[in-house]
Amino acid sequence: QTSAKTQVYNVTKFLEDHPGGDEVLLSSTGKDATDDFEDVGHSESAREMMEQYYVGEIDPTTIPKKTKYTPPKQPHYNQDKTSEFIIKILQFLVPLAILGLAVGIRIYTKSA
Repeated sequence: QTSAKTQVYNVTKFLEDHPGGDEVLLSSTGKDATDDFEDVGHSESAREMMEQYYVGEIDPTTIPKKTKYTPPKQPHYNQDKTSEFIIKILQFLVPLAILGLAVGIRIYTKSA
């Protein structure tokens, strides 16, 4: 079983000189642009000019399919819950430390 080969062209050097502008060529980068090329109705001289940009042929069935990236599953870690826990501890410890400091100062000043 033989598959159809796709011709590949590198038109990078022709970008500035393309009568339709470089955006037309850039929009067809990395894909089969046959229909785009044929729909415009290029002249015979344009078809001859393409020969100098010919690179080779590629079998489209050998091109790997694009896959969507899915990040690996990681253990769930909730940063907000951790910071909430720390805040609750501090809300308890800070007043306790202030109370302890006040009692300590009171005892120290009475004994002096």
